[in-house]
Amino acid sequence: MRSDIEFKAEDGTILRGWHYRPDGSSGPFPTIVMAHGYSAVKEMYLDRFAELFAAAGMAAIVFDNRNFGASDGLPRQEIDPHQQVADYRDAISYAQTLPETNPDRIGIWGSSYSGGHVLVVGAIDRRVKCVVSQVPLISGYHNARRLIRADIIGPVNDMFADDRAKRYAGEPPAMMPVVSEDPAGPAALPTADSWTWFTETGKTRAPSWKNEVTLRSVEMFLGYEPGAHIAHISPTPLLMVVALSDHLTVADQALEAYEKALQPKKLVAMDGGHFDAYIAGFDTAGGEARDWFLAHL
Repeated sequence: MRSDIEFKAEDGTILRGWHYRPDGSSGPFPTIVMAHGYSAVKEMYLDRFAELFAAAGMAAIVFDNRNFGASDGLPRQEIDPHQQVADYRDAISYAQTLPETNPDRIGIWGSSYSGGHVLVVGAIDRRVKCVVSQVPLISGYHNARRLIRADIIGPVNDMFADDRAKRYAGEPPAMMPVVSEDPAGPAALPTADSWTWFTETGKTRAPSWKNEVTLRSVEMFLGYEPGAHIAHISPTPLLMVVALSDHLTVADQALEAYEKALQPKKLVAMDGGHFDAYIAGFDTAGGEARDWFLAHL
């Protein structure tokens, strides 16, 4: 069963999404709080994961990140990772107000950028009893230097400085594409598989997705270090799903971070690239997440 929801973040911004519950029962249920990754909206396959969890007897709160999709927030198309972490925590607070939620059995699930967010939330919010981090970003600094050529780093920093000066003078924030058909072209996620997945999924499932973010979003990406929190998640159980051919949120950084996590933890190393977790590898990624939540919630 799915219904539309909206709730207020602490600053008053309205976030919107879906509430999934198991059919034929009133609960209260263990509840999974879920949001998507970098610029993505909930229609980009989050429904598949939430449906899987609901079929196993759990509820799910699925919401669009602020400034994207159905949620409010300005400036549109801006990604502030620290604000998104705060919004996860407000979504947990909202979930705990619902009669269908067991407030002592809250799990969090994230993928890609939000896969990094749940590492942070799991470490700092002890209301969380179980964490699933799928193909996560570990280090904005190090990941960016795998995606941006060394000779381009300087000009990119010059772009950030110019944008800051113009914003200070009252101009609107500069924008840039999320993906580009030309991997050498300007894009926040400059890989060929990013172009394919976002454009195809946007057409078939998510017409509200837009191929743009603020340039400031990219600057904030470079300063975001969710992997720094990974050793602090314990004793909350952590599952990490890593795609071994992931060259977007690169696999070796995720594997290295996993070694720093403390027990209880589990690693699922799946074949394929970053976006296979949503489609070709869904049975593995989704099934392992479901089973982890069932075991620990």
